[in-house]
Amino acid sequence: MGTGSHFPTEIIYVDHARSAMTPATVFSDDRAYPVAPGETLTFGRSKECTICLDPGDTTISRRAGKISYESGGWWLANLSSGNLAVVDEVGLRSVLAPKRRVALETVTRVIVSGAGNRSHALRVEVPTTTGAATESLVPDGDPTAIGDEVLIRPADRDALLALFSGYLEDPPRYKPYPRTYEAAAALLGWPRTKLTKRIEYLRTRLDKAGVPNMMGHIALTNLAEYVLARRLITKDDLHAWRHYRR
Repeated sequence: MGTGSHFPTEIIYVDHARSAMTPATVFSDDRAYPVAPGETLTFGRSKECTICLDPGDTTISRRAGKISYESGGWWLANLSSGNLAVVDEVGLRSVLAPKRRVALETVTRVIVSGAGNRSHALRVEVPTTTGAATESLVPDGDPTAIGDEVLIRPADRDALLALFSGYLEDPPRYKPYPRTYEAAAALLGWPRTKLTKRIEYLRTRLDKAGVPNMMGHIALTNLAEYVLARRLITKDDLHAWRHYRR
């Protein structure tokens, strides 16, 4: 963030005409559902929905949510009385409360909880937009780069992938929380102490570099959010790591 209160305007070009002509696509199981502007895709328990998740699961609302193009953008709306989980392109999860909506700007996964431990996942792809001018706020001066000077070594990345790969998985294997040190070490074939020392040393280096919340009782979750948001580990890294370890 900048040091002052003034934020100059950066012009980003958005082609609303192109966006208004190009459909979004929603994937459920092995099927793809194109959604053109002017159309609405609904999902839920009801067979009248575009995507019927499970007509026999009464824990799912009849109409759990909808995806539509409105006011120049694509939106996900929660029509149910419960929360929807929304997972962004880097694997970070947020909660969409009942009767709220959120703009869809990148590849997004929507997770609807069902009975027991079952869940239903939708993958939403929306068209990118370029062209006409809209405003985006950017800070004055040089961009913030807290922690950039901390070198992430190959063994650090292995440890991070073992701990946080659940964030990068597609449902039903998606798990937005760290593995235990024991489980991650076993996955790598390392002693637990080796993994613990490497992660604690990495957290200490990031803390000294000014990265917030690297210490404390939820430091591991904060570390996961930091490395995912900074794309220090990605889905591509996970696929390459698995291939290498075969």
